[in-house]
Amino acid sequence: MLHRLLSRFVLFACLVLLSIPASAAMVRVLTVQGPISPASADYLLRGIDKAIDDQAHLIVIEMDTPGGLDSSMRDIIKAILSSPVPVAAYVSPKGARAASAGTYILYASHIAAMAPATNLGAATPVELAPSGVDKPAAPDKPAASKPAESQPGDPKMRKAVHDAAAYIRSLAELRGRNAEWAERAVREAVSLPASEALELKVIDLMAADLDDLLRQVNGRVIKMDGQTVTLDTAQIEIERVMPDWRSRLLAVIGDPSIAYILMLLGIYGLIYEFSNPGMLFPGVVGGICLLLGLFALQVMPISYAGLALMLLGIVLMISEAFVPSFGALGLGGIAAFIIGSVMLIDTDLPGYGIPWMLIVPVAVASALFSFFVAGMAIKARARPVVTGAEEMIGAPGEILEDMEREGWAHIHSEQWRVRSKVPLKRGSRVRVCARHDLVLDVEPDDS
Repeated sequence: MLHRLLSRFVLFACLVLLSIPASAAMVRVLTVQGPISPASADYLLRGIDKAIDDQAHLIVIEMDTPGGLDSSMRDIIKAILSSPVPVAAYVSPKGARAASAGTYILYASHIAAMAPATNLGAATPVELAPSGVDKPAAPDKPAASKPAESQPGDPKMRKAVHDAAAYIRSLAELRGRNAEWAERAVREAVSLPASEALELKVIDLMAADLDDLLRQVNGRVIKMDGQTVTLDTAQIEIERVMPDWRSRLLAVIGDPSIAYILMLLGIYGLIYEFSNPGMLFPGVVGGICLLLGLFALQVMPISYAGLALMLLGIVLMISEAFVPSFGALGLGGIAAFIIGSVMLIDTDLPGYGIPWMLIVPVAVASALFSFFVAGMAIKARARPVVTGAEEMIGAPGEILEDMEREGWAHIHSEQWRVRSKVPLKRGSRVRVCARHDLVLDVEPDDS
């Protein structure tokens, strides 16, 4: 009897297990469009961690980037190299590019793929190039005619180029890709279209779209920390993870133009609050904007000389309202502000400059604001006093009774004790010429 019950229980358990559908293999797709920034790094790092926790079969990073910050790029590469889930970097859609930092990420990935009519390369570091020295060509500029290491420039720049070349070469050797061309991409800023990249073994494959990519990698064997993993993407569930509100917020404030505007709004808000204590709203909004702007700028290659010139320009323009300089302070402030704005972002990285189309309108608006404040201050100084003891001087009044030296008068709808050097009759019009506590000195008002 016990044997029968045990057999039935085992049969029932097997039927229950068979009725539970097996979890389908899943590929997690992350999308990066635009410069590699702290925002995109935060999005990719959290996306990779989530894919690992969800036991994804494959992570695909779709890229279309002109490059970006070295620190953000290295954080992404570290996450890819330590990921137990294979990562495929895919330059897509057609017409996209993986320039500068994108090339490093492509080399670091377990699978490097590109769509037709895409390109990669121009990986010479430009972020660390100081002002006043020869800088390597940016991805959208013609490449130099000779290697970057033979060009004149600051020794720190040459060290950065050597470091970047060694870094990308190590990634190429790790993934078994063309290390010689990778080094040329750093030292000579060369680029390749997708078809030539495939021929030179810079990438692993070309795919028209994501479905084509998954078909081609099906059955591919990948080395993962000394072990081999065979990809099975024949019947796989595709799950796209788009940037959430946090990543979108970081992307917005991480834009140099937005950070520039936030910083100025913060400065002007605090100036207005200090000029009008108790308003609160300008101070609160200004403080928030200033902190957000400074947070965004601290992760960018900014020039502190440019920032100091901007602050000096703002101080000079505001000073025009209080010091009569016939426009000298205001014009000097505008010049310092514009020069500082141009120098603020010290890099040739695409997407990390402040355009003239923003600098000029902001400078004009700042100048108009300063001159408007100056005009209001001058008018305020010219206005007569309307409150306090000084306001009584010159006020008109009417004598309420005949008086020889002292008596009562009606002034400002009030009765005041008055004194006069001459006798006055009731109803005489007088004007205040002095005040001694609660006694006013008056004189006849002949007007």
